[in-house]
Amino acid sequence: MTSLPPSSTAGADSNQVLVETNGSTRTLILNRPKKLNALSPGMIKKLLRLFTAYEEDDGVKLLIMKGKGRAFCTGGDAGEGSQTILNEGWKIGADFFRNQYLLNYIIATYTKPQVSLLSGIVMGGGAGVSLHGRFRVATDKTIFAMPETALGLFPDVGASYFLSRLPGFYGEYVALAGARLDGAEMLACGLATHFVHSNRLLLLEESLRKVDTSNPFVVCGIIDQFAEHPSLKRNSSLNRMEIINKCFSKRTVEEIISTLELVASNLADEWVATTIQSLNKASPTSLKISLRSIREGRTQTIGECLHQEYRMVCHVVRGDFSKDFFEGCRAILVDKDQNPMWRPPRLEQVHDDVVKYYFSRIDDPQWEDLNLPTRRSHGRNIESKL
Repeated sequence: MTSLPPSSTAGADSNQVLVETNGSTRTLILNRPKKLNALSPGMIKKLLRLFTAYEEDDGVKLLIMKGKGRAFCTGGDAGEGSQTILNEGWKIGADFFRNQYLLNYIIATYTKPQVSLLSGIVMGGGAGVSLHGRFRVATDKTIFAMPETALGLFPDVGASYFLSRLPGFYGEYVALAGARLDGAEMLACGLATHFVHSNRLLLLEESLRKVDTSNPFVVCGIIDQFAEHPSLKRNSSLNRMEIINKCFSKRTVEEIISTLELVASNLADEWVATTIQSLNKASPTSLKISLRSIREGRTQTIGECLHQEYRMVCHVVRGDFSKDFFEGCRAILVDKDQNPMWRPPRLEQVHDDVVKYYFSRIDDPQWEDLNLPTRRSHGRNIESKL
């Protein structure tokens, strides 16, 4: 899930990002293992300061990012964060997302190589601080997902950029169904650049710490020495690309679901049934704005994607049309009754003009669009291995 502002103090955040210095390499360690390294506002601000300082420091050539414990980063404490927004107002949420999306943009346009070691859970905001970087190393312990539609949100942190560039209509499937991918699937679809078995990860780190260059080809060559190309599991969703392309290429969410149901009526496949179930449990509003976001992201730059996502997330936290985000957090994360009461409850009640509203400017004289600094885009490659 994406990261949201828990009510923590700046002092409590100070050790939530650790830095190890080895020659020209800096290793950034997300250090909230009990929270599965969920990103706090203080962590976002510290990462912004570090990335900005290291880009200007000629003595720093390479950044490594990893998480402490069994997760890389799950995103954020959305349960506590949603309560903070309800208590203190939507603008505290808007300010947080502004900083987070700025960090995503700086990472996406960074002039020095970043190697993200994606061991364990990678979700929402965790994807935002890693997948925009040059090298993304998945492992046999990696679990990736963008589960926002089940929470009344939408895949953000630049997901409209990196999911829309996956093979065929796989991005729509991952975004709408909140599908979980393993490390082999991340490599195959292009979200990861490398796959390294977890028992070789420390050896890879040791080699990377000795790097004294920002040449991406040299860094890539080092990772290649430890990398392998695992086979997909038999039940992988990537072995169902024909069905995914047939169904998730449809113009509307309603057509996507009806096409999946038609497939299910002629094919006994647990994956199809599970996908339909996931879509039916998700917020109707979230599904519709997520589909449009991914479709528009196909032809947008990373900056344009983040600019649009910021408008969307401000509408979500304002809750003018739907308060599904707060209801989703209540049902899934706070009360844990797993029974969100979506409003509106049906897809046909989320009209096109409502979806369009989420992509418009906020009607508030004190609100400003996300204004990103002028930086050269390096066009991170999402290269399918299929």
